[in-house]
Amino acid sequence: MNAHTLPWGDLQVVLAIVEAGSLAGAARRLGVSHATVFRRLGALEKRLGVRLFERARSGYAPTPAGDDLAATASRVAEEIDGAERRLLGRDLALSGSLRITTTDTLLMGLLTPLFAEFRAAHPRITLEVAVSNRPLNLGRRDADIAIRPSNAPPETLVGRRAGRIAQAVYAPRGSATQADELPWVGPDAHLGYPALEAWMRRRGVDSHVGYRVDSMLGMLAAVRSGLGQGVLPCYLADGEPALCRRDEPIAELATDLWLLTHPDLRRTARVLAFFDAMAIGLAARAGPLAGVVAQSTAQPGQP
Repeated sequence: MNAHTLPWGDLQVVLAIVEAGSLAGAARRLGVSHATVFRRLGALEKRLGVRLFERARSGYAPTPAGDDLAATASRVAEEIDGAERRLLGRDLALSGSLRITTTDTLLMGLLTPLFAEFRAAHPRITLEVAVSNRPLNLGRRDADIAIRPSNAPPETLVGRRAGRIAQAVYAPRGSATQADELPWVGPDAHLGYPALEAWMRRRGVDSHVGYRVDSMLGMLAAVRSGLGQGVLPCYLADGEPALCRRDEPIAELATDLWLLTHPDLRRTARVLAFFDAMAIGLAARAGPLAGVVAQSTAQPGQP
């Protein structure tokens, strides 16, 4: 099988089915209907005279021929993505689009005003924001820039450290219950926060969790609603009048905040402009990020 004799669209269909494991998942990835994927796969198998997938209740499993074609499609995709990155990296115009990936917590609690300021300064640059708590693949152009908390950013990416995120224990303000008697709000396993889970186990409070949620914003809402005390980012919780910080920030949960991009994009004009704007904006918010609050509003241990 030769990729040069096959339309790229057909290779994309095969790769999408292999990665998704089903026609419905492939259709979502490609932005087409289930029927379209089914029709294109059938036409491709008929033209090649070979079965590419075995159909089962659990999904679509590639045959050796399907694996071979998917591997070819993956190589072609990498070449196309690499060419796009290199071309974009030569772009000197402050126009076009930037796709940003970040977490819901950072977007809601910190970044949206900075994005608004950037758009006001660069109206010809369109920002597309992908909110996800899982890292996206910048090599495959899932996003151009990642703004993420990490103490060990991927070595395949380049960028700059933009601050240090502090976290502390917060409780509903005015709670009549003593801190050691309050139940806890904790992260669900799907949140993917092993550092917080380990800290709660070491403190012996994991067994006192009465409410779990797979989102930091969900944890914030739970503590604010009186479901218990919980660990929250200081930049998000210090400004909440319904919350009270129980103690100083937790040193072992402090995390670096990074601006990251692919090496091929590092000299693109709009990427450089975005990095500079975010670095300045985040530096101005270094205090709240690090959990520093005015003495008049800092009331550790006082609900």
